[in-house]
Amino acid sequence: MKQEFLFRLADHAYPADELMPLTCRGRVRGLEPSRGDIDDALGKFSLTLIDTLDTLALLNKTVEFEEAVRRVVADVRLDNDIVVSVFETNIRVLGGLLGGHSMAVMLKESGRMVWYQDELLHMAKDLGLRLLPAFNTSSGLPYPRVNLRYGVRGPETRTGTETDTCTACAGTIILEFAALSRFTGDPTFEAHARRALDFLWEKRQRHSNLVGTTINIHSGEWVRRDSGVGAGIDSYYEYLMKAYILLGDDRFLQRFNTHYASIMKYISQPPLLLDVHIHKPLLPARTWMDSLLAFFPGLQVLKGDIQPAIETHEMLYQVTKKHNFLPEAFTTDFRVHWAQHPLRPEFAESTYFLYKATRDPYYLEVGRTILENLNRFARVPCGFAAMKDVRTGSHEDRMDSFFLAEMFKYLFLLFAEEEDLLFNVEDYVFTTEAHLLPLSLSTASNSQAPPLLDDSNFEWTCPNTRLLFPDPAFPRNLREPIKSAVDNSCPRPTTHRNYNSNKMSLSSSLQAVSAVAAEDGMRFMQEMMELSSQQQKEQLPPRAVQIVSHPFFGRVVLTAGPAQFGMDLSKSSSGVRGFVTVAEPYKGCSELSNGEIVAGRIALLQRGQCMFAEKARHIQKAGAIGGIVIDDNEGSSSDTAPLFQMAGDGRNTDDVTLPLLFLFHKEGNILLEALKENREVEVLLSDKARDRGERLSKTVLKHFELLHF
Repeated sequence: MKQEFLFRLADHAYPADELMPLTCRGRVRGLEPSRGDIDDALGKFSLTLIDTLDTLALLNKTVEFEEAVRRVVADVRLDNDIVVSVFETNIRVLGGLLGGHSMAVMLKESGRMVWYQDELLHMAKDLGLRLLPAFNTSSGLPYPRVNLRYGVRGPETRTGTETDTCTACAGTIILEFAALSRFTGDPTFEAHARRALDFLWEKRQRHSNLVGTTINIHSGEWVRRDSGVGAGIDSYYEYLMKAYILLGDDRFLQRFNTHYASIMKYISQPPLLLDVHIHKPLLPARTWMDSLLAFFPGLQVLKGDIQPAIETHEMLYQVTKKHNFLPEAFTTDFRVHWAQHPLRPEFAESTYFLYKATRDPYYLEVGRTILENLNRFARVPCGFAAMKDVRTGSHEDRMDSFFLAEMFKYLFLLFAEEEDLLFNVEDYVFTTEAHLLPLSLSTASNSQAPPLLDDSNFEWTCPNTRLLFPDPAFPRNLREPIKSAVDNSCPRPTTHRNYNSNKMSLSSSLQAVSAVAAEDGMRFMQEMMELSSQQQKEQLPPRAVQIVSHPFFGRVVLTAGPAQFGMDLSKSSSGVRGFVTVAEPYKGCSELSNGEIVAGRIALLQRGQCMFAEKARHIQKAGAIGGIVIDDNEGSSSDTAPLFQMAGDGRNTDDVTLPLLFLFHKEGNILLEALKENREVEVLLSDKARDRGERLSKTVLKHFELLHF
């Protein structure tokens, strides 16, 4: 196979932590606008490269894997003065180093990489030692963040003041820390991870045997008492089961079985999984589900409880087919609650495990749907972009490291034949980040002898699925009513807040004594007009600006705000397609001087100086077929700001018949840069992105290069 992965990584992102696939550059923390807690995963340690090491080995790209290991060893520093998430750094970086080490040892034993002398393991231990200060609490639960150079104590750390952490954050440590202890012979790491798990177990609600979502790391009091299997708790349950599989300690299985019985009693309402209150488990805590719970059917397969796994997975698949991807959250009637989708792998993970358990070819069709949707809706020229809104198909300039670390592995394994695999994956356990840890670690040194096991709760652990389902039609019969239930639901009309900026008093615009004050006053009047209009009109959903010309071919979709006047794109089956031209004057507040060029095209305008309807009238008079207003507030982005909706000017706007859309500054710059680099840029204005027209072939292996940087 071609060795393209590292070359593309170097071209676009290396040594940055992540790729920004729309702007084709690396994301470096501190150089890009903060995204809040999301950025805590970034530590200036080439995150995506480390997170993807064992993916390269799994796909039998041994030359690229070896070169990637050399780069990590030579270039990555772990002593950066930066505050990172303990949870994310553990599962992505420590897990990535340990998975890479496992693969390097396996290759060395087969006669390759003979130069390797445990360099990745040494780095893993260095990182583990840098994470240990976070566990210096009276409870043993770790602080949620740690400074890689200074720890958690002292002003130079810029952390250590937090009091709360999520259950998954504290309970998803044991696999990586235990593996590190057993690889190195140092029991310290495993001991700290066990102590954290023991504390969480002791703090479970004794009546319901459920845990809350957020806990105080000092007192052990539950801060958020809602309980589910999705965000905030998910991998805690996963790691109890997998700790038993990896380490052979029966205590973990006992705890998992106890929790699982309560999950199935209170949270599971097949095919739904609904959060409840830990003290009143019969009382629902919310009426929507988040996409992270999509891992749970896969965990149920490991448990051996196949029937509810099939039912919940089918519900998730039908939601996926309705929206192309799983929304970050959706309601019990399968409508969008949060519209984002950051290319999460959990649904693909469960699809793989269900196929392994049942060998039902139906799950190959599910996998094919996932692949086709990725290629049709998420693929952009420099990688794969997260979905800003599954309803419109618009993108975020984001490709998290877990896309290559997890999504790739599970889709590849779903379709791979035995001869495609370099080693037997049954000899490994997957961490929550899909890193590969060898089961042989269960026989490594462990000073704690497990107690004798009470096996009274083993009834549903690892049954023979052929005996469970002797009738091949049985899984299909489980799926059909769920398919019908989702098909009969309909999307929810969405509501959005409006974007506000530069608030001034109305009198300041009336008494403006300078051009700047007048501009601010006009902006305030515009926002007051929008607010008044929004109180009278129903909020409109977002629109899409899709770049369809070469070299984009529809792969870049920008989230656009609608106008409350002009052409309603939701009533157009084809949208409005045309080449873009910058209006002169750019503000579009007077008759255009380049009207002959704008005629028959989509005009680009800058926000400011006059009302939106006035801009629309000027470009319409010049013969434009549409308009795009670009925000003049530098740094504004649909990633961080609510949807902006353009109102009229208080007068009748029935004379405006063309479509007018609004782009924030960041998205507008993507369009302007495309215009600089290409002589002609053609876009489609529509209510949602149209089919990109490309499909992946039946196997991931043949098209691995498509997903590279």
